[in-house]
Amino acid sequence: MENVSVQDIVLATGGVLLSGDDGVMLNKIRLDSRQVETGDLFVPIIGEKVDAHKFLEQVAEKGAGAVLTSEHKEKTEEMEETSCAWIAVDDTKKALQAVGRYLRKRLTLPIVGVTGSVGKTTTREMIAAALSARFHVYKTPGNSNSQVGVPITVSEITKEDEVGVLELGMSEPGELTVIARIAKPDVAVITNIGITHIEQLGSRENIYREKLTIQDGLSDGGILILNGDDDMLCRTRGKAGVKTVYYGTGETCDYRAVDIVLMDGKTEFTAVHAGKTQKVLLNVMGTHNVMNALAAIAVCCERGMTMEEAAEGLLTFHGFKHRQQVYADGRFTVMDDSYNASPASMKAALDVFQGLTGKRHIAVLADMKELGGNYLAYHREVGEYAANSGVDLVVTLGEACRSLAEGVRAVKEIPVVEFSDCGEMVKYLETEIRDGDCVLFKGSNSMGLSAVADQFVEMAGR
Repeated sequence: MENVSVQDIVLATGGVLLSGDDGVMLNKIRLDSRQVETGDLFVPIIGEKVDAHKFLEQVAEKGAGAVLTSEHKEKTEEMEETSCAWIAVDDTKKALQAVGRYLRKRLTLPIVGVTGSVGKTTTREMIAAALSARFHVYKTPGNSNSQVGVPITVSEITKEDEVGVLELGMSEPGELTVIARIAKPDVAVITNIGITHIEQLGSRENIYREKLTIQDGLSDGGILILNGDDDMLCRTRGKAGVKTVYYGTGETCDYRAVDIVLMDGKTEFTAVHAGKTQKVLLNVMGTHNVMNALAAIAVCCERGMTMEEAAEGLLTFHGFKHRQQVYADGRFTVMDDSYNASPASMKAALDVFQGLTGKRHIAVLADMKELGGNYLAYHREVGEYAANSGVDLVVTLGEACRSLAEGVRAVKEIPVVEFSDCGEMVKYLETEIRDGDCVLFKGSNSMGLSAVADQFVEMAGR
């Protein structure tokens, strides 16, 4: 935070200063007591398992500049024994969000907000890369895209930053409205409407309605950028006073990709907009990444850049760990896409995997989470898709993947080996993978495939 005092936090939250100096300047917002340093603002969040209020005295003694508290209404002797400012609020989570809104109002730079069922993070990264050809860009660090993450993200934007690219997540009804009103984007991007979080939201139609609430924070005269190839978004218009822009491969899209060519580890296409064309080279593979790049080009052009500048910026994007990273320099090739999984991202990964050169293609697939009551049907659907994707061997991990295995067998006589124990699966792969093979690792993060992928990347290099 820059130039933020205890008094500013009191004003933002509507809280009461119980103890301490309201003129003290604060540094960072911290939610983890172990990370608190001198001058930080500690916000104790009440979680399902832990109420962080129990760490208040500890962080105050450690040198925190201020703490929020919903458990204290009056000054105590313990408060007076430290130099820390104690601010009483009704709800620490809502107070943190209020701080985020307060700090956002002090910013003058434009904000790009990115949401969607699949591809949010990659699209965020590509937009930031493309914009960096002209601007100093601040982007969401890691996965700070939640009701508590976005306020902290906003607080870390500095006066050197010229544009912000924020990922806005959602897992429950009403959440995106809260987040969007904190971020107040000038440009909002929706990548697609899938079935991630359908367990909490009930239907794809409900997910669609929730994703559109990003407009609840969209500034007047803002721009809504939509995936024109998505069957629901292609028929969507932004709210009154908002410019709607579409990107995709369809003839009616404002920003369109043609002549798509997938090469080993790279993708090439031509971007078309307003009668002009631009060759674009990506250092990642997949038609889904063409869509992500088009979203980035649309953002850049709507912010006054040229397609040529955007293409130049996109060259700096090389993907990131556990998200479709291809390691082809060893005895065998590893495609690590183990960060997370949904039916759409599973299919996209299989499409990219198919384009890699190798003796055999081995797909190691683990359970997909948060798919609701129809999760077995979704797994079977992915299995059927995998059977037609040119793989030579499918290895599954998890109970739900039994349905995926059934889907494979229902379509083709491809070898399928099933595991419920990760350790046993690793032992099998250690003896099965041969020099020249290509191996894909894909599954929901909780299935632990990231560590397995790291192990085999190292093994391939020996």
